[in-house]
Amino acid sequence: MSDKVNLADAVRALSMDAVQAAKCGHPGMPMGMAEIALVLWTKHLKHNPKNPEWFNRDRFVLSNGHGSMLLYSLLHLTGYDLPLDELKNFRKLGSKTPGHPECDVTPGVETTTGPLGQGLANAVGMALAEKILAHKFNKPNLELINHYTYAFCGDGDLMEGISHEACSYAGTHKLEKLIVLYDDNGISIDGEVPGWFTDDTAKRFESYGWHVIPKVDGHDEQEIDKAISAAKKSNQPTLICCKTVIGKGSPNKAGTSGVHGAALGDEEVLLTRKNINWNFDAFEIPEEAYAGWNQEAAGKEQESNWNQILKDYQEECPEEFLVFDRLVKGELPSEFNSVIEKLLKSFEEDETSHASRKCSGLCLDALGPILPELIGGSADLSPSNNTEWKGSTILTPDSGGNYLNYGVREFGMSAIMNGMYLHGGIRPYGGTFLTFLDYARNALRMSALMKLPVIYIYTHDSIGVGEDGPTHQPVEHISMLRATPGVFTWRPCDGVETTFAWQHALKSKQNPHALVLSRQNLTPQARNDLGDISKGGYVLKEAEQEDLTIIASGSEVGLAVDAAEILKEDSLSIKVVSIPCTELFDLQSDDYKYKVLGDGPKLVIEAAQPDFWHKYLNQGDQVLGISTYGESAPLDDLLQHFGFTVPNVVNLSKQLIGQ
Repeated sequence: MSDKVNLADAVRALSMDAVQAAKCGHPGMPMGMAEIALVLWTKHLKHNPKNPEWFNRDRFVLSNGHGSMLLYSLLHLTGYDLPLDELKNFRKLGSKTPGHPECDVTPGVETTTGPLGQGLANAVGMALAEKILAHKFNKPNLELINHYTYAFCGDGDLMEGISHEACSYAGTHKLEKLIVLYDDNGISIDGEVPGWFTDDTAKRFESYGWHVIPKVDGHDEQEIDKAISAAKKSNQPTLICCKTVIGKGSPNKAGTSGVHGAALGDEEVLLTRKNINWNFDAFEIPEEAYAGWNQEAAGKEQESNWNQILKDYQEECPEEFLVFDRLVKGELPSEFNSVIEKLLKSFEEDETSHASRKCSGLCLDALGPILPELIGGSADLSPSNNTEWKGSTILTPDSGGNYLNYGVREFGMSAIMNGMYLHGGIRPYGGTFLTFLDYARNALRMSALMKLPVIYIYTHDSIGVGEDGPTHQPVEHISMLRATPGVFTWRPCDGVETTFAWQHALKSKQNPHALVLSRQNLTPQARNDLGDISKGGYVLKEAEQEDLTIIASGSEVGLAVDAAEILKEDSLSIKVVSIPCTELFDLQSDDYKYKVLGDGPKLVIEAAQPDFWHKYLNQGDQVLGISTYGESAPLDDLLQHFGFTVPNVVNLSKQLIGQ
């Protein structure tokens, strides 16, 4: 460090100046964690500012994302493509410095954070991905995958329940390359946290199986350096507890909640400059500070060294290199389309009634062997979700594998999957019952916000759950999925549509896919042509005069077809439309949608909250749905009770067309 300029104070100055210019933000955490960031980013973090996508870089996650100016300051100072003008535009429309870090906006930001606790879970996913890929590709003399995942977190992260789900899982799997630095400043928005947060954090993490380094002075660079060095030698994930002063440097607000989530104010900014002896104007950083922080040369050398390892690996392990290269690029194998075609043919020829969850399992049986990047799991429901395919191997702390037993951790599973995808080289999928989407929805929302094509398997999708009753019978959840921007929700009616769902999910580059699957068996449907299924909605059964169009999804498609056959006996011409994916259907041309839906009377059938469907309907059209919670009873009794029977659909249809 320079004798003239305190490098940590460069972070403090930039952070308070940017927050002050924006008139809002969180200056306290960046000012309090400045020394911790300095030691990590200049002495330990392996990264190349000129190539943020370098695969073997260390990953850095700012879980306490409200302190985003810390990360923006670090990126700017160390040499990333984040000019000073972007810091001046902090929180402004269109800037690369939004209020909370966003991975698809700012170069060098590994994951979008802000919802507390999820960054920690993302970091667990990244460390898990590193361990899986290292076990798969590394050789005794060629460590192709060898990097750490570092995360900053605060009191708020550790109060969130997801921190328990993810961190206990990390301890179980001995993720020794995960190092978390805890900003123990004792302050949150409401004030001093001992009034509501009295956990013994060190003992808590020790009980998870973590290596804990307690009572580190978060403003002593030597102590921080020593702690990180010790963590890198551990065979467990490490929590470094750093005692800090929030807003350090501010003479009147440091150590108080007043500096947590509000600008210091012009007067306090001037007093802080004087207090830390920072004799520069707002946003002025001396060349001496830039020189002390810059990591471009070190990063270039580190990447160059790894490129030589990569070259040696290609020469010594050419076949494995090709697989690794494909996985890193996110490309599908050449045989993918032929496997899909074989699946479609097998389902077309199979007259057996299968639950769509079983069809999904059969898809995985076929796709798993050609997709080593496909890493799946379930929140303690593997036999019910059909997520564990025939060739799966269970991941253990000491061996490789492609299947994860997440335990009852729906939220943790979903956020960990986000982290695995963000790491690269892995296509994660995970299963649970649809009703437990409630526990995990914010992680799915983050998948969509970050444009991550994570695959969610949601089974037991309706009153078809039967005797388990209303706690396990989702009603509003499909509408909730469809209302989430960027999520493609598939509710297939048989094996053919389920195959299309998997095909689209695996081909997706930026949209999470939710596969909503039945518990009960579904009758396979006969089709003349499969082409229009890829449009998300199509005419399953044509009609000459179209007295009525019945629209359905999933398990209700078979009901619609059966009712149409009965109505045909009364000389009524009924068109049946299946819409397994409304998001995909909505992307089609107006002409195509009109061709499918027409302008005549319509009846929609779906065993879920009905309001969503009205966007496709005209006044007088009807939806047979469920506007209440379910009941505990055998399936047939429930179908009768809620009206999902052929006689009821026939009666509703006749009423609609005035017969």
